[in-house]
Amino acid sequence: MQAIRSLFVTKWSSDVRLDGKTAIVTGANIGIGKETAKDLAGRGARVILACRDMAKAEQAARDIMREVKGAKVVAKQLDLADTKSICQFAENVYNSEKSLHFLINNAGVAICSYGLTVDGYETQFGVNHLGHFFLTFLLLDLLKHSAPSRVINLSSGAHALGKIEFDDLKGEKNYHPVRAYAQSKLANILFTKELAKRTEALGVSTYSVDPGMVNTEITRHFRRPLGYLVKTFNFLIKTPAEGANTTVYCTVTPENELLNGGFYRDCAQAENCRAGSDDGTALKLWAVSCHLLGIRWR
Repeated sequence: MQAIRSLFVTKWSSDVRLDGKTAIVTGANIGIGKETAKDLAGRGARVILACRDMAKAEQAARDIMREVKGAKVVAKQLDLADTKSICQFAENVYNSEKSLHFLINNAGVAICSYGLTVDGYETQFGVNHLGHFFLTFLLLDLLKHSAPSRVINLSSGAHALGKIEFDDLKGEKNYHPVRAYAQSKLANILFTKELAKRTEALGVSTYSVDPGMVNTEITRHFRRPLGYLVKTFNFLIKTPAEGANTTVYCTVTPENELLNGGFYRDCAQAENCRAGSDDGTALKLWAVSCHLLGIRWR
């Protein structure tokens, strides 16, 4: 069984150090986010765990500091379902940090029942896309000041099933949890593509990542038959540490070895779906996102 599993898990390692660098990892209290934060802390980076639940975030920080000698980790509250919370988090960062080299937009919700964010957006689109879009907008000045810097957006292979329903972004007409999730993950790809064009000259590069199927808490909303398949074929599913590998790869690999705006899977550049390569849709999503959030981002 281990031999079969090895066919699905890419082995990768790097001894690159990140001393003097600062990183933000959203959703870092558990799963891929926590493992990403742990890895970066082990490389000497100062890591901010940006999480909704402060009790869990502070516990995660203690865990990392216990497991990684000399780890510089701090927890800060961030609720991506609430633009007010995002503003407060960004203000806190500007008040406490002199630089920001890596923004890792890792947090997310998956295949959940219909709901709305505090600001009235469909939950999966609101958290997975709009929340991170707004957070990146607010932190861009610090990223530019700290250039060269990077933004890494976690997407999913499910993006290939997605379509941006511009006439029903709130999911009021025909909500389906899988379609809504796929739409939000496609939005991550398109956001990455457009952001890369707009910030490359500023010294900020951007990458999107598919961590693969990982055994994390995000699967808690999975129902039959998906939930059954996850349990049955668990031996083929990555651990959170393995799931974090591609994120870390895009964080530490020299820029001249990566494609700005590119999509990465298993620590290598990968092809996204046709919809994820549509410049027109990416531009329209950018404009619509700015309109929904009430911001001007040229």
